[in-house]
Amino acid sequence: MQVWPGEAYPLGATYDGAGTNFAVFSETADRIELCLLHDDGSETAVELRETDAFVRHAYLPGVMPGQRYGFRVHGPYAPERGLRCNSAKLLLDPYARAVSGTVTWGEEVYGYPFGSPDKRNDLDSAPHTMASVVINPYFDWGDDRRPHTEYHRTVIYEAHVKGLTMRHPALPDELRGTYAALAHPAIIEHLTELGVTALELMPVHQFVNDHRLVDMGLANYWGYNTIGFFAPHNAYASWGDRGQQVLEFKSAVRALHEAGIEVILDVVYNHTAEGNHLGPTLSFRGIDNPSYYRLTDDPRYYMDTTGTGNSLLMRSPHVLQLIMDSLRYWVTEMHVDGFRFDLAATLARQFHEVDRLSSFFDLVQQDPVVSQVKLIAEPWDVGEGGYQVGNFPALWTEWNGKYRDTVRDLWRGEPRTLAEFASRLTGSSDLYQDDGRRPLASINFVTCHDGFTLHDLVAFNDKHNEANGEDNRDGESYNRSWNCGAEGESDDPAVLQLRDRQMRNFIATLMLSQGVPMLSHGDEYARTQQGNNNAYCQDNELSWVEWPEDGGGELLEFTRAMVWLRRDHPVFRRRRFFHGRPVQGTHDELSDIAWFTPGGQEMTQRDWTSAQASALTVFLNGNAISEPDTRGERITDDSFLLLFNASPKALEFVVPVDHGRQWQVVVDTAVPEGVTPGTGDKVAAGGRLTLVDRSLVVLQRPA
Repeated sequence: MQVWPGEAYPLGATYDGAGTNFAVFSETADRIELCLLHDDGSETAVELRETDAFVRHAYLPGVMPGQRYGFRVHGPYAPERGLRCNSAKLLLDPYARAVSGTVTWGEEVYGYPFGSPDKRNDLDSAPHTMASVVINPYFDWGDDRRPHTEYHRTVIYEAHVKGLTMRHPALPDELRGTYAALAHPAIIEHLTELGVTALELMPVHQFVNDHRLVDMGLANYWGYNTIGFFAPHNAYASWGDRGQQVLEFKSAVRALHEAGIEVILDVVYNHTAEGNHLGPTLSFRGIDNPSYYRLTDDPRYYMDTTGTGNSLLMRSPHVLQLIMDSLRYWVTEMHVDGFRFDLAATLARQFHEVDRLSSFFDLVQQDPVVSQVKLIAEPWDVGEGGYQVGNFPALWTEWNGKYRDTVRDLWRGEPRTLAEFASRLTGSSDLYQDDGRRPLASINFVTCHDGFTLHDLVAFNDKHNEANGEDNRDGESYNRSWNCGAEGESDDPAVLQLRDRQMRNFIATLMLSQGVPMLSHGDEYARTQQGNNNAYCQDNELSWVEWPEDGGGELLEFTRAMVWLRRDHPVFRRRRFFHGRPVQGTHDELSDIAWFTPGGQEMTQRDWTSAQASALTVFLNGNAISEPDTRGERITDDSFLLLFNASPKALEFVVPVDHGRQWQVVVDTAVPEGVTPGTGDKVAAGGRLTLVDRSLVVLQRPA
């Protein structure tokens, strides 16, 4: 076999049409072997002799796409010094563009003998671990164009590749649960009819099913256990795992773009699947443990701000390079439109504190590729000071956990909620205005993959996670949920009616709020997980979306109507915060927003702070939108009154005077159909409406 010197960059395996360049970084290795793997189980080892700045490299003519490979790193195994090189372990390339196979759990894939964590284990892991794959980077994107949907027009739909598509009756069996299923017309039609503009996929980076879960007969279903930051997860591919998964993923992105739907990836750059000091040796640990991971003062152990056993070392230039190279790859080569960063507070940790100006954010800010896509932070981790909602840099948007909590509290009847609810409804200016951000920095959500589904939020007071095998100890115990009078399944018509109304209240509130709304897959069908609020390990019918045979029913129609009401009216998706006064240049003497008691009087401080206050009216002035359109022209819209009755009894609302003569009901969550544009009852200024307990009404006044 010919071995040429090759190049130190780019890292990973790069096919050029005639052969492949291999490059891998390690500062701790004495030498590194590239192992080409053959289908008969044998391997050909090639030592990487050329070294530049701790990057070892070689070019192998004739090595083609589909070739499986791995690295064997020779060097010190000294856990007391943080060094864990072990040439008996076949290691994944940190820059592998595709991964083949799965891990077969046993002592072979661990760097130590079970029971003796400081000793070296020389069992060969190759027959029991995954392999990196050389891919063909060429793909016909045709005239693919990113939708570039502006945030104020964005509706996000969080979904799991397998969970969304596994049970869809229109999909062929061989496509269910795969990237190809995302491109199927049945899935795309559902998303477009719902009004979705961005599909936020739960992790699709190559991940590992934990040893513990496999032994329990479970799986790491959610996928927050990454081992390959460049590789699409191979189990979601229907075409094969020798590089075909890359082509299949690209094809799905191309099809979604054709439908005007952006693709956002939920990414996990805060830790890897190798776990703590008792975890397996699959890649980073054996290549250069102290360069990739945050170690404690005793370097045998790992710093853990993620609750998963380890945290990547965010002050390491090689970790930062890995992350930035990965992000750019997914944007430039895979054409994705943005990222949601799991436990993003960990990315800000250079030492212990959360520093919003850490190196990672500096790199993102100045990067000409990554800075131009959607960047969404999950603004917390499990470390000290890790709850950082509102504290990310100006370029970023955030999952607004305070929005979720406040909206849940309002509709379940928690006292002293009204004032904070007003802030959340109008874009959370208390969180985002001071640092130059706008309402669109707030990604609003009521439910997501983590926690109760929308149905379970109104059907359970307590979590029911027994199926996870941890005696119901796992998962959040404080869910801000309310079961409407019966725990779990019920045949009481009054309970079922109230639950349906509460689900409509949550959907309507979400779509009427300033910011960017996010729906969780299946909530439009009232999907249930039977009270399991931590279904991370349930790769089965409990977590998969059950697609109804009748087309979806009233909740689906209500959700669609609310999404389209929002899309049709810019007053619900403003790009700037409200002023709370008349807007100059609009020739309208009314304020852009006003707040009233159910009696039609303007709210006072006493009204806001009353412990029992649970109802109000909000006036949104469509003639007082301060931001211009793309041509610099004024934006005008209809005006709306939002009537919220979160109290446990029916209340009479008086339509405020001096804010419009005639209004029409366009939304009423008390009735199953919910949204009736142009056909609802009309009511004059000073007129009275009775809202049933826990319901919401929207009145519209034409511009």
